Amino acid sequence: MKPRTRIILLSIISVLIIITIVLGVTYSFMRPGIDTESVTEVTLQSCAKITLEDTDVSIDLNNTYPMSKNKALQTTPYTFTVTSSCENYVGFNLYLATLNTNTLDASNIHYIITKNNSKDILTEGILSNATNAISEFTAEEQTQYNNGINGTFSTIYKLYNDSIPLKGESTYDLYLYVDESVTDASTMNKTFNAGVAVKSYDREGTFSEYIISTYGGGENGLYYHDSSLANSAEDNSYRYAGADPNNYVCFGSDEETCPNDNLYRIIGVFDDEVKLIKADYLSTEYGAIDNYENFIGDTGTYSGNMNLSDIGGYAWDSGSSNTWSSSTIRSTLNTTYYSTLSATWQNKIATHTWKVGEMAWSDTNTAKQYYDIEVGSSSSSTTDSMKIGLMYVSDFGFAASNSNWTTALSNYYSVRSTNWLYLGNLEWTVTSYSSNSYSAFLLYHDGNLNISNASNGYSARPVFYLNSNVTYVSGDGTENNPYRIS
Repeated sequence: MKPRTRIILLSIISVLIIITIVLGVTYSFMRPGIDTESVTEVTLQSCAKITLEDTDVSIDLNNTYPMSKNKALQTTPYTFTVTSSCENYVGFNLYLATLNTNTLDASNIHYIITKNNSKDILTEGILSNATNAISEFTAEEQTQYNNGINGTFSTIYKLYNDSIPLKGESTYDLYLYVDESVTDASTMNKTFNAGVAVKSYDREGTFSEYIISTYGGGENGLYYHDSSLANSAEDNSYRYAGADPNNYVCFGSDEETCPNDNLYRIIGVFDDEVKLIKADYLSTEYGAIDNYENFIGDTGTYSGNMNLSDIGGYAWDSGSSNTWSSSTIRSTLNTTYYSTLSATWQNKIATHTWKVGEMAWSDTNTAKQYYDIEVGSSSSSTTDSMKIGLMYVSDFGFAASNSNWTTALSNYYSVRSTNWLYLGNLEWTVTSYSSNSYSAFLLYHDGNLNISNASNGYSARPVFYLNSNVTYVSGDGTENNPYRIS
């Protein structure tokens, strides 16, 4: 794999530092054949392109002097962008090799790397303290590196590692400076020559990375819930919202055409775990107490693929207790249902710590307000470590179109057509009701939030988090071509 490469020569007069920037991959370190302060671009065909970003003013280190970190961050950085049109993930390491002719020691050079236009530091340090990475280069690669820096290296330091988002890009700023603790006299008439190289390589991306890098910009109804997104969870999660995003996953089957019973959908990505929910309700085979052949009323329209007679009605707890850890539905999901999955698929499900406290009913609470009480800043300390649960009330709230996140969940009937999680039956959530010891929250068949006695039999859909090491294999997330994972 050979990326687009640019070579830039920079000079520091007072410290007499010359740094040649060479961005490349294995077998593509380039010999600099350029004049001072000129830029030459060599374009090579590749699905992964690593480039230095053109700026109106190059980094000007002329007449530089030892400075503080804060002062260094006020200087103009080198900006480089890593882009990819690859069908798989590409990772990269950023290296800096010092030449064996240097008279200014690497202990005097500090580096800082940030995201472009951000002062939030990704990595920083004293160059001499960075990892010595000579062992990561073959003899042939070392020769190519020497050619690229037009000399002979003494040490190759690894400064940073990251991945190139699939069909996306990441831009970084690199700051290099001499620390203020170093006096001018100690650096005067010293020389320091080094070559900076970015080496890309194929890597297998995790499923969470694939989802975020493919749709993390708001495409396909995937929203990033940070503090800048109005009325959001503000938990830095990625959640699908809207009427029908392409978020289907085939789980539990390797058949060429995924069976309906193995279709799941992605609620979102939380940290590095993808959260799935069964695309349709549990059937009657896992210990249902009744079925729903004639259940759908005038206010509900079932939108799943099952025969209504096959949809199981499950008690949240057959003993009418609303303590999740001892509930009937918890046992059904984590024993009866879980045991039907093969070991291969069981091992893809994370043991996750769930918030399972109680909360009060409200006629006016929005998705954000329920989120805070269920799992956010005002949540209970009650937790349960388990494989499989049910959706949160707030999961359902945030699955509606983002323009409806200010609507009270007690009035979600009015926005149910914008909510991909709505199927049409009464359906249990994982959250219990705080005003008594026998009720839990459920979604009513008209799309509104409600509560009911835990012993009643209603629909249920398993929800679980995938292990962070699960990888993307194929598929585009549509119902007919769901994501395949490994």
